[in-house]
Amino acid sequence: MPDAPINLAIIVGSVRGGRFCPTVADWFARQARAHGGIEVELIDLLDHPLPLIMPEYEEPADPATQAVVDALTAKLARADAFVVVTPEYNHSTSPVLKNTIDWFLDEWKAKPVGLVSYGGMGGGLRAAEHLRQIFAEVHATTVRDVISFHNQFSEFEKDGKPASPEGSEAAAKSLLDQLLWWGNALREARTKVPYTA
Repeated sequence: MPDAPINLAIIVGSVRGGRFCPTVADWFARQARAHGGIEVELIDLLDHPLPLIMPEYEEPADPATQAVVDALTAKLARADAFVVVTPEYNHSTSPVLKNTIDWFLDEWKAKPVGLVSYGGMGGGLRAAEHLRQIFAEVHATTVRDVISFHNQFSEFEKDGKPASPEGSEAAAKSLLDQLLWWGNALREARTKVPYTA
């Protein structure tokens, strides 16, 4: 394992009132910190409100928006890999998450993305599949495995821990192993040859 840890940004992909997303994101962050070889940064999109309307090309954003963009740009650029925690809303991901992806381009390029989904009987898997298509378009690569919590309210205890930790912890380890491999490989590749699109 390389000496330099992978910088993993875990994105809390919902801002809806009463959201469950932070519970899942906090659980995964604990798994990542315990894994080894990874530095974790939690990015809650509630703390980074981006407007739905983007400025025209070459036109600067208003100062308040520019401050949010600058702060989020730094966090995303610093990351070697991402985990996106997403609910499923109407067979897809949340509007705020799609909007955030659309605001940026270079920060996603040639980096791996892990997907953790939750929601109802489908466990958020339709949202995860939509995100695979979206991230491919911004030149990020999603890893094979996904973690999915079906009927999430019954899957977690009140203390934020999964009701069946053995299966979820094994799934988290597998996803983190893949992200670590891809994160190291792509970081080394980006260092040797700048990625172009």
